[in-house]
Amino acid sequence: MKNLIIFGFFILSLVFVQFAQAQTVDDVVDKYIAAMGGKEKLLALNSVKMEGSMNVQGYDVSITTTRLHMKGMRSDIVVAGVDNYQIITPEKGIIFMPIQGMSTPTDMTDEQLKAGQLQLDVQSSLLNYKEKGTTVELLGSEMIDGVDNYKLKLTYKNGIVSTYFIGKNDYRLNKTSSKRNINGTDTDVESTFSNYKQNAGGYWFAYNSNSMQGEMVYDKIETNIPVDENIFK
Repeated sequence: MKNLIIFGFFILSLVFVQFAQAQTVDDVVDKYIAAMGGKEKLLALNSVKMEGSMNVQGYDVSITTTRLHMKGMRSDIVVAGVDNYQIITPEKGIIFMPIQGMSTPTDMTDEQLKAGQLQLDVQSSLLNYKEKGTTVELLGSEMIDGVDNYKLKLTYKNGIVSTYFIGKNDYRLNKTSSKRNINGTDTDVESTFSNYKQNAGGYWFAYNSNSMQGEMVYDKIETNIPVDENIFK
């Protein structure tokens, strides 16, 4: 009898720990959503156009990215006066980079397409994540540049896994990390985000981001503007 009672307490403790962890995950997610403007505000976001620039190996690169929620994304990239572009839709991914010697548009690899399609969700991957088939786990916390962050592991419905680092001080997304197969090699791909500002539409964005390509600085971000779907064809 004593052993059965101890076993019963053991089972209850496991249930309690799992329940408490789930609540902690949802608490972090809810505060992140609130920091980004709130659930209702994000649900009203339908399109985003971001204009910015970066310097890559001494070249000034101008990038304009237009996204229409769950329908398409197009990045127009101008390098040394040469026009390049990338297009992603729920069905396809196209790359045309004459600056890299391409003479015709090329299909993205399956992995490039799966990773890129996650960006079609302009409202945030964490918004209503359960309904989207995404699993989110709390992996503890981690210090980044003197800032303590919650560490969340996101496993998307398509199998892509990404780690989000959300600041405990302001619940902003400070960093993402994932593994990608680049030229046959598994590579850690990290991006950091800073300089959060509210645009004219009342939405919060990081106007600076850093990745292996360099630092991207956005000077204009528009939201809920009309988008011609023909730009994704």
